[in-house]
Amino acid sequence: MQESRLFRILYYLLEKGHATAPELAEKFEVSVRTIYRDVDALSSAGIPVYVTTGRKGGIQFLDDYVLNRAFFSDEEKLEIVSGLQSLSAVQYPEADAVLNKLSAIFQIGLTDWIDIDLTRWGSAAESENRMFRQLKQAILERREIVFDYHNSSGHTNRRNGHPYKLVYKDGAWYLYAFCLMRKEHRLFRLSRIKNLTLTQEPFERKTDVCPCDSIFPKPEEIGRLVDLELEFSLDVGYRLFDMVDDTAITEHENGYTVKLTLPENSWLYDLLMSFGDKVTIIRPEYIRKILESKHESARDHHKGA
Repeated sequence: MQESRLFRILYYLLEKGHATAPELAEKFEVSVRTIYRDVDALSSAGIPVYVTTGRKGGIQFLDDYVLNRAFFSDEEKLEIVSGLQSLSAVQYPEADAVLNKLSAIFQIGLTDWIDIDLTRWGSAAESENRMFRQLKQAILERREIVFDYHNSSGHTNRRNGHPYKLVYKDGAWYLYAFCLMRKEHRLFRLSRIKNLTLTQEPFERKTDVCPCDSIFPKPEEIGRLVDLELEFSLDVGYRLFDMVDDTAITEHENGYTVKLTLPENSWLYDLLMSFGDKVTIIRPEYIRKILESKHESARDHHKGA
């Protein structure tokens, strides 16, 4: 526990540059005497953290100090800086200041190795970035949010929720939150959230929050599983590799054969229809017949338009 607190004190000082003992004691929920013992421990480890007195006194690093090689290996330094670079790339603004300080302290040059744009093609970038900032603030400050949500049934409802985390899955961002209307934890796709507002209403985080790997429904929960064998033309290969694992794709002279198991629901038929004449359903035969019927309905609809 002490070792963890020492690292946290170290990074807090790297971020803030200066802190008082009472400030650190309150932040880490220990006594002022414990903080001074921690400072002594850091100093004993070869890290020149020192205490100054007076009105502007406090705890800080010795200016222009470079961390001892015994404290972090070169590999560990690179891992820390790279990790902070990834935070900076996903627009975590607090990471930039710490990143610059750490790179100077470690004497490591920054390499611009990652760049992430959270917005969609053709979207209003500032509007989407503002939503990410609002949700981050709501999650960290535990503030209730209000928003309009367009669900998969085509209905729009005004929702109140307690936001817990943002989740990225299969090319899309989701908000995991407790929905006050449904009285349960739910996933909300960010692209369907409109008119988001942060309230001043605080909430207590529930203890029965599902782990991240279990909050998405299992395939069998959203439709009966069906084994598919499909043939695709060569010119839609780029789409297949965006959607399907390589192990399910076999390339041949005239195109691709794809064998996989998916839930049978409206999403599956919409997906297959989006390929038009670039896909042939080999099996099961009844899927092919349903798809033919849907194409005929679409053709008839546009004939009467």
